[in-house]
Amino acid sequence: MPVDDTTPTRLKGTPSWLIGQAAMHGHRILTERFAAAGARGYHYRLLAALQEFGPASQATLGRCTAIDRSDVVAALNELAAKGLIERSPDPDDRRRNIITLTPAGADHLDHLTAALAEIQDALLAPLSAPEREQLTHLLARVVAHHTTRP
Repeated sequence: MPVDDTTPTRLKGTPSWLIGQAAMHGHRILTERFAAAGARGYHYRLLAALQEFGPASQATLGRCTAIDRSDVVAALNELAAKGLIERSPDPDDRRRNIITLTPAGADHLDHLTAALAEIQDALLAPLSAPEREQLTHLLARVVAHHTTRP
């Protein structure tokens, strides 16, 4: 629902509602642009985690990307089918797989990172560069506050 004359006045100035609307628009743009690149948001999150943290188990990837276990498996299956990741048995626990980023996966991640920059530009088009930095900083503070509390 856009912020217009049909939006109740009580909502128009409510940060929680505005953040939700911005998130909805951001998700739509991300979904469309990643789909055009043959990817999904989960793919980016998993590839980015593998590049930053190195090989990991499926369970570890689920925890560090906040993706549900069943969704991690499905997304990893998609990435493996494209040759973007490799699964190998964990030498310490043969019941567990270790996931590794392939060179093709690193290249795909670079492509998606460029697409993600375009997504940010599309979402934040009305804001100047300093406003974008300020918004990012403020949102990071809000998120950090709520993720570090018991």
